[in-house]
Parts: sequence; C-alpha cells; structure tokens
Amino acid sequence: MSCWNPKVEMMPGDELRGLQLKLLKSLVYRLYSFSPFYRERMDAAHVSPDDIKTLDDVEKLPFMVKGDLRDIPMERLFTASNRELVRYHASSGTTGKPTIVGYTKHDVDNWSESIARGLMSCGITQDDTVQVAYTYGLFTGGLGLHYGAERLGATVVPSSTGNSERQLDLIKTLNVKAIACTPSYLMHLGEVAAKMGIDIRKDTKLRIGVLGAEPWSDGMRDRIFESLGVRGINIYGTSELSGPLWCECERQNGMHVWSDLALVEIVDPKTGKKVGPGEKGELVITMLQKEALPIIRYRTGDITTMDETPCACGRTHPRIGRISGRSDDMLIIRGINVFPSQIEYVLLSMPQLGNEFQIIVERTGALDEMTVKVELKPEGFVDDMAKIEVLRDKIASKLRTTLMVNACIELVEPGSLPRFEGKAKRVIDNRRL
Repeated sequence: MSCWNPKVEMMPGDELRGLQLKLLKSLVYRLYSFSPFYRERMDAAHVSPDDIKTLDDVEKLPFMVKGDLRDIPMERLFTASNRELVRYHASSGTTGKPTIVGYTKHDVDNWSESIARGLMSCGITQDDTVQVAYTYGLFTGGLGLHYGAERLGATVVPSSTGNSERQLDLIKTLNVKAIACTPSYLMHLGEVAAKMGIDIRKDTKLRIGVLGAEPWSDGMRDRIFESLGVRGINIYGTSELSGPLWCECERQNGMHVWSDLALVEIVDPKTGKKVGPGEKGELVITMLQKEALPIIRYRTGDITTMDETPCACGRTHPRIGRISGRSDDMLIIRGINVFPSQIEYVLLSMPQLGNEFQIIVERTGALDEMTVKVELKPEGFVDDMAKIEVLRDKIASKLRTTLMVNACIELVEPGSLPRFEGKAKRVIDNRRL
C-alpha cells in the first residue's frame, strides 16, 4: 500500500485526536479574537474559547448554514486580506446569488494535499496520467482535482467537460489511467466510445474513475465496471468547504476524512444533536485550518454515516459513507446543484407566468435531463405560437444563466398542474441511480 503522507495518514488515533483538539482550540481562539462576526456568534451562543476543552465541546459552538455564506457580507466572513487571497470560486447560488469562497495560498495547499492523499489512496501514483473532465472555472471540481493530481506528481490532462469524442481520443492517445468526472458522464463516454468502435476495456489504459458531484449508487458502480472495466471511486466535497476533498481508498469502504484538516460530526437533521456511532444523519464539518473563509460546524445538508473503526488500508482517519440523500430539496443535475427555489425565483420574475410549476428529472442514456412545466397566466395564454415560442426561449435562457444547466420548457394551460393542500410537490425525479 502506498501513502502520500504516511506520517499523518497513519498517525495513531490518540495522537490524531490530540492534534485535532489543538487545531480546534487554535481556530476558535483566532476567530474569537480577530473576527467580529465569529465573536458575535459565539457571544450569542454564550460560548468562549475557554469552553473548548475536549473535541466534544465543538457541540457548544453555533452551526453555520449555506444561507450565512449567501446573505452575510463577504467582508464580514473573510478573515484574510485581499493581498493574502489567491483565488475565488463560487457556487451557482440558490436564488441567483452565488456563494463565494476565497482561498489563501495555504488554503490551496491544504486542498491540494487532501486530494493528493485521496488519489494515491485509491491507486493513482506519480507514474500515472489523470484526465480531469470536471468543469474548470468558478466550479471547484476541475481545478480542485487538477491541483491535487499535480501535487501528487501525476500527469494531468485538463480536458474539462464536453467534446466526448475528443475526450476519448485523449484517453487512448495519452494512455490515461484515471478520469475524474461525474459518474453519468463516464457512462455517457462509454456510449460514445461504443459508437466510435472503441472498447475502453481493451483499447485504452483507463482503469480508475474518480467520480462525484452528483448522487450515484453501488449499482451504477457495478454497471460502470462491468461495461467499461473502470473501477469507480467515490469522491466528496462541497464548494463551501473548498471543493472536492475526500475519496475512497482501494478498500472502498468509505471516504477517508483527513482529521488534521477537518472535524466531522453526524447530527440529527431535526434536532442538531449528535447521532450514535454508525447511525445515519446530516454531515457537519469544521475546517480546522482554513484561513480565508473559516468554517465552523457547517451543515452540509448531506445525509451519511461515519465509521471510526480502523480501515483495512491502515489509515487511521475516519470514513464517511456514500451520501444517501439531502436534508433539503436540492437536486444535482449533471454535477450542478439546483434548488427548486432557484427555478421558482426565475419563473416568478416573469409576469406572463402563473405560480404553479413542476420539475421533472429523467436520465436519458447516461445523462440527466430536466424539464420545467410552468403554467401561463390566463392573460398570457394566447394562440399565437410564435409568441409562445419566444417566451419559452426566454425562460430557458434565464434558467440557463441562473442555474448553468439547460432545461426543456413546457408551457401549460392555467389550472392544469396538480394542486396540493400541504407542501407542494415540485419535483418528480424519475432517475434510477
């Protein structure tokens, strides 16, 4: 077994927890002393740095949620000066306003270190070529994997997304061993390869897929291996924390969370209280060494489990299980986070449209397709098909700008969509993951 950083990755458990406590106390002290935002939060929760004596005392600290990052001015959240910042990334935003994350050089170094450890743990080495087919740009997937693979010493093919035939040419020509992309896109590449007469199993060296940014199942992992001969490795991260951070090792029994970089809790989504060992709950993360945008007890909304028993690979860091759902109503379409509230925001901004809409998600082949059905207002319901077509294109364009995802638009008659006495069921997800 190869380790990128064996001294840390195989640190004895007691020593690791001691390091976590030291980092947690330092983080809380720093933020309480120098961040007015965090000082106000802690004062409101009646907790001070002196109250953090054990790792369990993290529960005394207040939670952070996505709304905090979206609604609180950036200058209050950031603790690094503009001179210290080296990069920004941003999410697509839940109401048209993106969540912006800043990074110092130290933050990017730790992010790269985290990915490098994960890539080596799943079997990628300095001798391998890694094709990064996640989107580059404000989305964290592309550059996150890119920097991590470079830190490892692997050769990187920064192909980004799209142009599948070109992707396959690169995989074949450059003897690519691993590809980082969404699982649905890897399945799509398999379909395109078949049309091109390429057998990925026989005609290429591709053997590892570092797959994430959308929900997927063990069933899809099996299908990918059976059809392509590629071992699917689960990777996890969120843009608010850094981007992709942790992945499975070769044993594939959970994603190793590097305890020197993050402290993980699993809590009941309703009560916020810690659940028992191995029980399912919401993933809450404290980033122990972030400089530009520190995060304490961030509620990710992702439902998972945590396993702190020793891993057969020898690494001592805990593992989180496959994400099994969300505590909110977020969808992931082709690797992009999409909230029904985003769609509602766009639709309600157009005076021709009524209040009722429905989102239908299908999987066509290996790719997700989203259809938005929306009612016209009675005065907007006209027989002029040319006007209807113009309106449909305008809605699609606005949604594409807001979500960064294409949607098929269906305009329907007033009163034709279902009504609900309780909470409206806006989403019909027909995907079988």
